[in-house]
Amino acid sequence: MRLRVLVSFTIGVATGTFCWFLLAHFHLGAGDFNWAVVAAQDLIAHRNPYDRPMQLYPLSCALFGLPFAWMRPEVAGGAFYGVSSALMALGLTRHGYHRLLVFMAYPYWAGIIEAQWAPLIIASSFFPLLLPATMAKPQLGIPVAFTSLSKRGVLACLAVIALTFLVMPRWPWYWIAHFQRYERFIPLLVFPGPLLVLALLRWRGRDGRLLFLMSVVPQRWLYDPLILWLIPKSRRELVYTVGLSWLAGIWRWYSHPHTFTQLGRVIVLSMYLPMLVVVLLRTGSSDPTPAEP
Repeated sequence: MRLRVLVSFTIGVATGTFCWFLLAHFHLGAGDFNWAVVAAQDLIAHRNPYDRPMQLYPLSCALFGLPFAWMRPEVAGGAFYGVSSALMALGLTRHGYHRLLVFMAYPYWAGIIEAQWAPLIIASSFFPLLLPATMAKPQLGIPVAFTSLSKRGVLACLAVIALTFLVMPRWPWYWIAHFQRYERFIPLLVFPGPLLVLALLRWRGRDGRLLFLMSVVPQRWLYDPLILWLIPKSRRELVYTVGLSWLAGIWRWYSHPHTFTQLGRVIVLSMYLPMLVVVLLRTGSSDPTPAEP
């Protein structure tokens, strides 16, 4: 455990510093995490966070923004991504250091410039008390929550939900009013995405369920599929899926999607279908990857 903590801390410091540098260099504020920070600042100032246009996050995200509300935006974004990455590394190394290859997947690096939530959501699958993170970005969190349920995780989620209603009882109605502004694609509905229904053949395994659930939730950009890297377990599976994920990175370097359908097709081909192959080729059910106590 001591070595795991040291390795995870090192990863967190390095990635958090690099994220801060990118956010500051490109003048991006706190990136995607900015919505959590400003929501927390609004609550502190007794303002309605949903008076801001494009506030697409549930109020639970503001609770994660509170510890960072006093920081400069780019520092807050870097600190959040660093802490999230450290927790993700700590969870992954429970099953061997080879699983740190997940950090080489293209979606992780696509998310670092935006201080995205996916690393923290992945970490929540290992640590029950982090499960409320799945409610901060539910379109990615739902598949993880449904495949990582535990008594303590459910209690933690209920406590966070109760707290949000105590702070602002009508927040779900304000939040829902912003839904029409969310542009997205659904992997299952983007050709050849319908092939992902084959994941149901492995429904009894946790990884088959996770893959199918991820294929039916709305997604927005190349960093969202990072959640899929909870599926590969062996070094061979990780090298195979990580390598193919960079096809999307190469495509993105030379092109820009004109539609979300085009973007979704690239993601399905380079990330979802390779994960489907991993799940179908296994001889037994998927590793349940139990959460740490």
